[in-house]
Amino acid sequence: MSALELSVFTRAIRSIMAPKVPIPRNGVDYRGKIVLAPMVRSGELPSRLLALHYGADLVWGPETVDRSMIGTTRRFNPDTQTIEWTRKPSQGAKTPPADVKDSIIYRVHPEKERRKLIFQLGTSDPDLAVQAARLVAADVAGIDVNAGCPKPFSTHGGMGAALLRTPDKLCAILEALVRAITFEFEIGISVKIRILETAAETEALVRRLVTTGITGLTVHCRTTPMRPRERAVRGQLRMVADVCRSAGVACVMNGDVETRQHALALMEEYGVDGAMIATQAEKNASCFRFSGDIRPWEEVVERYLRCAMDVENKFGNTKYMLCQQVPGKSQAYRHISACKSYTKVCEMLGYDHLVERAREVDASLDIDPDGSGKKAKKPNISALAAGGQMAESRAKLQDKKGLAERGVGAQEEGKAGRQSAVQPAEGTGISV
Repeated sequence: MSALELSVFTRAIRSIMAPKVPIPRNGVDYRGKIVLAPMVRSGELPSRLLALHYGADLVWGPETVDRSMIGTTRRFNPDTQTIEWTRKPSQGAKTPPADVKDSIIYRVHPEKERRKLIFQLGTSDPDLAVQAARLVAADVAGIDVNAGCPKPFSTHGGMGAALLRTPDKLCAILEALVRAITFEFEIGISVKIRILETAAETEALVRRLVTTGITGLTVHCRTTPMRPRERAVRGQLRMVADVCRSAGVACVMNGDVETRQHALALMEEYGVDGAMIATQAEKNASCFRFSGDIRPWEEVVERYLRCAMDVENKFGNTKYMLCQQVPGKSQAYRHISACKSYTKVCEMLGYDHLVERAREVDASLDIDPDGSGKKAKKPNISALAAGGQMAESRAKLQDKKGLAERGVGAQEEGKAGRQSAVQPAEGTGISV
């Protein structure tokens, strides 16, 4: 028996003998899974469908804050075959206008994401966490608490990586979710963390977390201050895996994982149960392929566009993802940056067979397929001035018709300073 075969055999025996927290009937076991990491903007529905198409075992949605979910209405969209949680935007008012269009807070594809989707929750309050989780628990395979994101939009109010410094609160959130959600909906609860400055601090935290009843723990191998461009630090990974294994909790690693084959090698090296892919999946989701070969970006982009149009994804998000997938030095990248509709993107990329569908989606999203996107909104001159954009506000004032053109007498016009009229600029459409 070779050294590699012996290692695999030893790990298999150890896994069989180790205790395991029971996986609820409607939940999923993270062991042996290569999954899509939770990412803001890059974790929306079409990105998840693309990852599943190329072989991802599970997909995490983007962090969704508890308060944004509470108060939403669940509905089925027959046009896209998706389930949506919507609410009317307040627009600064206590009571939203009745005619304002609903905002989609979260979407799932019940057929394609069944038993595959993990909902990541941003929260700092046990009660709010349970209220939000109850709204989606019947439609997902698990609830994951975000305790690792270092961005201000997540750490604001004590969420995300801020929870690493308040372990009592983090444990209370997990225990509340296990008591309420696991019992009622029979799905697992998990948590995603970052390593702390020392191995001793990380170990102490993990030992507390694995006693809360969670079924899985993901560790991002960077500290909170570290940025994605800094290489992941894996010195604490084996220790975290050992602590999780002794408690029967699945351990998933995250940080600089590039392909399925790379993930499997790292799992073997550090003794973890699964791996998340983030940046590489954002660039080219074929990194999940079992065969190991990365497909050309042209193929991946076409598949992504199909996924995006099937669910009528917001064009702004689609355009953002295309700019991640198309090489920055290519001519296509420069052209995509100027596109403001699905139709223009398909025409520019030469996907003539998708143009008809693109026009249908543009029409559904109220986008001008041949022009400048949605209709331009009338600028609020007072708001521009209040925001410090005095030059632009003056230019907008000059765009008004002259007083004579508005029926004001020459004497009054003279008092007004005889301003000459300026033609309004063209091409002020707003891209969504």
